[in-house]
Amino acid sequence: MTDPVHDPSAATPESPVGRVDPVAVWRRAAPDAVLLDGFHALKHAVRFGAEVLVAVTADRAAALALADDLAADVRDTMAGLLTEVPHATYSSLVPRPHPTAVAALAVRPDRAGNLAKLAHAPRTAPVVVLDQPRNLGNAGAVVRLAAGFGATGVVTTGTLDPWHPTVVRGGAGLHFATAVERLTVDELPPGPLFALDPEGEDIRSVKLPDEALLAFGSERAGLTAGLRARADHLVALPMRPQVSSYNLATSVAMTLYHWSAAGGAPA
Repeated sequence: MTDPVHDPSAATPESPVGRVDPVAVWRRAAPDAVLLDGFHALKHAVRFGAEVLVAVTADRAAALALADDLAADVRDTMAGLLTEVPHATYSSLVPRPHPTAVAALAVRPDRAGNLAKLAHAPRTAPVVVLDQPRNLGNAGAVVRLAAGFGATGVVTTGTLDPWHPTVVRGGAGLHFATAVERLTVDELPPGPLFALDPEGEDIRSVKLPDEALLAFGSERAGLTAGLRARADHLVALPMRPQVSSYNLATSVAMTLYHWSAAGGAPA
């Protein structure tokens, strides 16, 4: 259920009126909403259809100047959403103030809808699977990569919440541009599973199909036994001897680029 901070019929993009207290709306919505931390997170969320409940900024003129330069397509929408509040008030609403002094709350996409997107066949782009990831920032970077390459979605296994505020911050709001969910290995969507493993076949000799699941273990522990056993193919990234591993997001970027080189990436 939405609880908008203003009445759209009474507001204009430049001079919103009819505002209710944005802080009160924020306090009510925060426990169940997705925190959009920073201008770019709000920009991407709006661009990809997020339902924004409330948006605040400590400097509305600066935020709209950024929109003029970087997001003309959603500038008016952002102008209609943003309410200026004192910087101290803004800072009290977020765990770590963002340099752009912009924050918003949005409705998390419906889980059933995301699961349907992940399971849809035939898929036109792979699903990225992060097998028990540990680092919130790396998980966010992977979501950002997946959105950029047009992947169907990102699935995590294990305890890490892929919608944690730190992950959303690392993803710059692009969780709304792809399907992001946490599942068990047994719940993974259908499709051939290609797991990245040092003992696998050189990925340069492998064509990754659009319906693939691309699985990546954690940097420290690698793939879990359960996911490795579920894999249909083990593939390895080229790596100089004596180099231990790549950063998780780097591995995902290399793999998605290899897939896209066969023509699967968006134009």
